Amino acid sequence: MQIKKVFNNNVVLTENRHGKEMVVMGKGLAFQRKAGEAVDQEQVEKTFVLENENVSDQLAELLADVPETYLAIAEQIISLAKEELGVKLDDYLYVALTDHLSFAIRRYEQGMSLQNTLAWEIKKYYRKEFAVALKALNIIEAETGHRLDEHEAASITLHLVNSQMSGEGLEEVVETVGIVNDMLNIVKYHFQMELDEDTLNYERFLTHLRFFAWRLVRKERLQYDADDDFLYQQVKKQYKEAFLCSEKIKKYVENKYEWNVSNDELIYLTVHIHRVASRHQLNKNHSD
Repeated sequence: MQIKKVFNNNVVLTENRHGKEMVVMGKGLAFQRKAGEAVDQEQVEKTFVLENENVSDQLAELLADVPETYLAIAEQIISLAKEELGVKLDDYLYVALTDHLSFAIRRYEQGMSLQNTLAWEIKKYYRKEFAVALKALNIIEAETGHRLDEHEAASITLHLVNSQMSGEGLEEVVETVGIVNDMLNIVKYHFQMELDEDTLNYERFLTHLRFFAWRLVRKERLQYDADDDFLYQQVKKQYKEAFLCSEKIKKYVENKYEWNVSNDELIYLTVHIHRVASRHQLNKNHSD
């Protein structure tokens, strides 16, 4: 194997016999080495193949600032996910997850704990991915000595789900984007407002719509424990305007895709819509 690119003293880019780019890791593997030189096979500790050649540049940029330890941890988690989920994961996950892990550990060491507000939904909607993410916490603890909590598992789950979405065909991706755009327009027209895209509530809503649209495209039914009729009635009563808006989305989905939207999904849509439209409603009430 010849070195194509040096990431840092311990990580290089090379090619396998099939011409696929391959990341090779090992202590001191690239110390005082340069492109074109041979890789010392005895120093190789870990390798993994990249299908997407563009990812190598992003990895090189990331590893200029982030210890390769986090790439090694990310690789273990990704290998576990591929084995247990049986799905194709986009190569960009190596970049995204490595970057995420470095920040997560840094926050942990500084005593900062961030709550993932989507944790309950993620745990309920993506049980297989969440189960992998819980095992990922064991890998992180074994490698760093730090035990992260379930909120961090939820964040890792998001990366695993988003990577699967990235791996979809172009047609499915385009359709997903179209569905999300249609649903956002329904909200805008219902409230006669422009959504503030710089708010956390908007980001949460957008994430929820992406998952919703992705499931719709893939025709995946969610497995609920049971519909919570009490909560449904409470949300319907407390967030009347947002509920009316969510019913418009329900009609859009049912008419265009012949897909039934459950009461549980209506609850989540209503709560997210209420949050994203709340400032507009407050301003409207004050002006009235």
